Amino acid sequence: MEAAAAPVLDAFLAAPRHHHHLRTPSSAASLACRSARLLAHPCRAAAYSFARADWQAACAVLASNSSSIPTPNAAASSNNNSKHPAPRVNGQPPPPAPAPALEKTPPSATPTELDLVPVSNLPRPLTISDLSPAPMHGSQLRVAYQGVPGAYSEAAAAKAYPGCDAIPCDQFEVAFQAVELWIADRAVLPVENSLGGSIHRNYDLLLRHRLHIVGEVQLPVHHCLLALPGVRRDLLTRVISHPQALAQCELTLNAMGLNVAREAFDDTAGAAEHVANGNLRDTAAIASARAAELYGLQVLADGIQDDAGNVTRFVMLAREPIIPRTDRPFKTSIVFAHDADGTSVLFKVLSAFAFRDISLTKIESRPHRHRPIRLVDDANVGTAKHFEYMFYIDFQASMADVRAQNALAEIQEFTSFLRVLGSYPMDMTPWDAAPSPSSWSSRVDNGSSKH
Repeated sequence: MEAAAAPVLDAFLAAPRHHHHLRTPSSAASLACRSARLLAHPCRAAAYSFARADWQAACAVLASNSSSIPTPNAAASSNNNSKHPAPRVNGQPPPPAPAPALEKTPPSATPTELDLVPVSNLPRPLTISDLSPAPMHGSQLRVAYQGVPGAYSEAAAAKAYPGCDAIPCDQFEVAFQAVELWIADRAVLPVENSLGGSIHRNYDLLLRHRLHIVGEVQLPVHHCLLALPGVRRDLLTRVISHPQALAQCELTLNAMGLNVAREAFDDTAGAAEHVANGNLRDTAAIASARAAELYGLQVLADGIQDDAGNVTRFVMLAREPIIPRTDRPFKTSIVFAHDADGTSVLFKVLSAFAFRDISLTKIESRPHRHRPIRLVDDANVGTAKHFEYMFYIDFQASMADVRAQNALAEIQEFTSFLRVLGSYPMDMTPWDAAPSPSSWSSRVDNGSSKH
C-alpha cells in the first residue's frame, strides 16, 4: 500500500521530478513532517498544483502508514499483525486499495474520523444579494438631509431608510460633505418638483462632488398654513416659507383673501421654527403638519398647495455605487458636454437611446460653470457668443443592460465629457401607500431629538 501511495505523495509534497526519484516506504515520517510544514504555510502549499481528491487520498494513506511505524513503546506489540482501516478524511471514505488475499480487516474494526479541514469553518460563497443589497436596507444608517426636523427632506429620508438616524444639515453642501467625511452614510436631497421644476443647486453639486446616486424617492408634498395658537387668519401681515413653497401655494393664498407680504426663507420647517421661536403672532409659515407638531403651531389651513398632485423627487447619495441589476426596474443618470457647434451632437445622443428603445425620463441643460461663453468666428457673419452647456439625462435602463452599455459607448465617441452619476432602482411605491405628513414622526427613529 505504501508503494502505491508514493507517487500521489510526490505529486502533493514535492515539485515535479523524474520517476527514479520516487520516495520509498521508509520516508513516511519525513513526508509527515513536510505535510505539517505545508499546512503551517498555506501560501507555500498553494503553490503546488494538485486535485483536492488526490490530497485527501494522500492524507488518508499517510495517516494509515504512520500508525504502523514502530516506536520504542510499541516493541511488545510488534507481533500484532491486525490491520487498521484508513481513516475517513472530512467524512469521505478512503480510496480503495488492493489488499492481500489472506489478510482481511476484522469486522469489529471501524475507520476513525480525520478532520484535516473543518468544513463547518469554510467561508460561505458570495451571492448577488451580498454584492447588491436591496434599496430598503439597514436600520442603523445615518442619513443627512438639508433643513431642520419637520422638513420634507426628513420625510424622504424616513421613506428611503425606515428607522434611520436622520441628521439635519443647514445647507445642501453640508449634506454632501457629511457623506464624504464619513459623518453620514447616506444623503437624501431633492432634485426636482412637479410644479417648481429642477433644484439646480443640487444638480451643480452632483457634478462638483464624487458621490453616487444609489436610489430615488418620490414624495407627495402636503402644505399647511401654520401660526401660533390663538392667532386668527385676519391678523396676519406676512407669510414666510421656502420660495418654491410660496410659489406652489400662491393661487390658494389669493383665494383665501390673504393679500399679505410673502417672504422667502431657507426651508419650510425652518420657517415654522422661526415663527415659534420668535413668538411672531402676525406671521404664518407654510410647512408640513409634522412641523406644526414639533414646534407647537396650529394649522390654520390644510392642503393649501395649488395642485393636489404636487410631488418632489429625491435622490439617495452614497460614497460607493451599487452594482446594477436587471431583475427590477432601474434608472440611470448621466451628464455630458460637447464642443461641437449646433444641435447635431444632441440629436446624436438622443438617437443613441431612441434606436435602442430606451426611454428618457428627464433632460436638463445647465450652463458650463468653467466655460459659460464660447466665441465663434465667422468671416461672413462675424463673432458670435454662445453658452456652453452641460446636459443631464435620466433614462430607464440599468447599466447591466447591454443596450445601455452600447448607448453610452456610442455617446462617448462624440462628447467631450461623459460621467455616470448613478444607476439605481426606480421608486415603484404606489401613491396610495405613500406616508401622510402626520405619520412621519413614527417613521423616524427620534432623529429630531438627537440633533
